[in-house]
Amino acid sequence: ESISADEIMIFYPCLCMFTNSDEAVINKKLPKELLLRIFSFLDVVTLCRCAQVSRSWNVLALDGSNWQRIDLFDFQRDIEGRVVENISKRCGGFLRKLSLRGCLGVGDSALRTFSQNCRNIEVLNLNGCTKITDSTCNSLSKFCPKLKHLDLASCTSITNLSLKALSEGCPLLEQLNISWCDQVTKDGIQALVRSCPGLKCLFLKGCTQLEDEALKHIGAHCPELVTLNLQTCSQITDEGLITICRGCHRLQSLCVSGCGNITDAILHALGQNCPRLRILEVARCSQLTDVGFTTLARNCHELEKMDLEECVQITDGTLIQLSIHCPRLQVLSLSHCELITDDGIRHLGSGPCAHDRLEVIELDNCPLITDASLEHLKSCHSLDRIELYDCQQITRAGIKRLRTHLPNIKVHAYFAPVTPPPSVGGSRQRFCRCCVLL
Repeated sequence: ESISADEIMIFYPCLCMFTNSDEAVINKKLPKELLLRIFSFLDVVTLCRCAQVSRSWNVLALDGSNWQRIDLFDFQRDIEGRVVENISKRCGGFLRKLSLRGCLGVGDSALRTFSQNCRNIEVLNLNGCTKITDSTCNSLSKFCPKLKHLDLASCTSITNLSLKALSEGCPLLEQLNISWCDQVTKDGIQALVRSCPGLKCLFLKGCTQLEDEALKHIGAHCPELVTLNLQTCSQITDEGLITICRGCHRLQSLCVSGCGNITDAILHALGQNCPRLRILEVARCSQLTDVGFTTLARNCHELEKMDLEECVQITDGTLIQLSIHCPRLQVLSLSHCELITDDGIRHLGSGPCAHDRLEVIELDNCPLITDASLEHLKSCHSLDRIELYDCQQITRAGIKRLRTHLPNIKVHAYFAPVTPPPSVGGSRQRFCRCCVLL
């Protein structure tokens, strides 16, 4: 019978009472295998505490089998390289998952020792470990052939050499995050995707040197791709993204926010080729229109989250199509979509997603939205949050009425303080604040 971590923590003080020596009752009554099983439910901090109780518990608590999954982020972030080396020696081949996210003191040398000792590692998070370079990826390539998930986000010294090394030694790679590694170009992407055909998730946010040629390699060699993030890769155009759509029919999540060159052509390509699409983020893609979103909505019925912030050309027509064809919609951002009106929200509020699915709607800076929109949303029983910053026609009274129907909803709005009336009397000329500053 399994034991929860909470149950162990309840009994933990009681166990300590009987462990003042290696001859303690609990050590005599319970076989080591059972104690080892109990320890396997403990977190890093508790295991370290148990290791200080007695010699026998030290051996059991620090047994490599208890250290298959380690996340140091919530424990201690100023980890030094020697700690990683000690962990790797202790865990050896048992370790499957390690997160060193944000550990700024860990460098190539420690990770080389780690790679040599932990050759069965499958999931490794080095997000924000800014000291590491291509040398770390060379070590992983040489010693860790079972690696499946690797996070190198914000490791800005990473170059194409890292991707080439990973392609040679880590053919099972399924998920790679190299966001903000802005030295990477199409050559690195080409080497990676040709040797890692099982890639399912690729995060390239902020890789500003990537162009359409890189996307063509992805589309040609990654048929299993499910998630692709290209946020702020501003050089890409419809040409490269259409290749992705045609080659990656299993795509479920696409982020191209900040890629201002794309047009409705990409929405048509998604509609024709990627029927499983669930998440689409196209914030600040100002060339997209109702025409493209109509094609998308009519073909991608599994859409759950859409970020359309600053898609300034869309109108109520887009909301009408989403309300009809996308019954699973949960999160919708329409911030700065200044042509949206109450009528569009009315259709959305009466659509199939409204009653049981819609959880978040963002309407910041939508100047045509009034309290009538809040009335249309009061039947959205799953609605958890609504954003209404700078919606000049929304009133406190309208929000209060909405809360009578949805008492738990989080409403984020801002109401400017009332302007004080002009002072009476006096002939002194009044200046605005701008004049005073100038």
